[in-house]
Amino acid sequence: MMTKKFPKEELGFFPTPVVKLSRLSEYLGGPEIFMKRDDMTGLALGGNKTRKLEYILGDAVAQGCDSVITAGAAQSNHCRQTAAAAASLNMECHLVLGGEEPVEAKGNLLLDQIFGSHLHWAGQNRKGEDIPQIYKQLKKSGKKPYVVPYGGSNELGALSFVAAVEELESQIKDEQFTHIVFASSSGGTHAGLMIGKKLYGKGFKLIGINIDKGETDEIPFDHYIIELANKTSNMLGLKYEFTQEALTLNSDYVGQGYGVVGKLEQEAISLTARTEGILLDPVYTGRAMGGLIDMIRTGIINKNDKVLFWHTGGAPAVFAYSDKLHLMPQI
Repeated sequence: MMTKKFPKEELGFFPTPVVKLSRLSEYLGGPEIFMKRDDMTGLALGGNKTRKLEYILGDAVAQGCDSVITAGAAQSNHCRQTAAAAASLNMECHLVLGGEEPVEAKGNLLLDQIFGSHLHWAGQNRKGEDIPQIYKQLKKSGKKPYVVPYGGSNELGALSFVAAVEELESQIKDEQFTHIVFASSSGGTHAGLMIGKKLYGKGFKLIGINIDKGETDEIPFDHYIIELANKTSNMLGLKYEFTQEALTLNSDYVGQGYGVVGKLEQEAISLTARTEGILLDPVYTGRAMGGLIDMIRTGIINKNDKVLFWHTGGAPAVFAYSDKLHLMPQI
């Protein structure tokens, strides 16, 4: 595989399992639903960011860096896994978090503290706007810092999901999925899956469920994904040129915005837990599964299809949203 020429740190447990969700499928009246369990990557209670960090921090180690800086929301899964990865590599970790410091640390934020990360509260700036200032401070203090992009979504992060498609291919053998559905938020997972689909000649439809309204993005999110896919393709020496026609980004389920839990997420979390014993998170996978359930009910995905839901992790955030999840619907 062409990804082998890039430095990599082994941070997780792979391959992650592919399981069949027979009871959820039965409850919904079809189609066949499978799940790729990237919530079981192992690092800091798991999640898809582990894949990205293996290549991103592999690059940091290769450059001799001794500290990392990244950013996200207060309950960022990416920040939690970056903090754990940095600890395992004996690197100082600085997290730039949106919002104000809460009275009590819960969920991912509690884990950030347990892993020994340095927290910088940035108010409205949850996507790394304050990183350059912290980078300069660390350089001035004699450190050699490395900036991990928001969500781990640069070419190296996307590269990991090209490799993830190869991993999936080795697992499913004769299974042919009609759709792969997943949470799309910072773009790296989406871009990597697009390249992997093309590289391995797969016919499934990739449906990214948009998680964030993206009002603060410098460029529209769909344009960013295409740009990242093309940059990653170029880095790999491929001649692919992706256009908007290659992208399916479903923005029908963003609701009131990032991290705002509604009935869609509540039902999806409840149904998946009570039919399959699997936890989703309230921000990403709960919304993405809610989108999948709605697409099944409305006939966008029909009962004869075969769907893979890519579980990107995030369960620790459940404990920070207890006030929104304690009265979920019964089934």
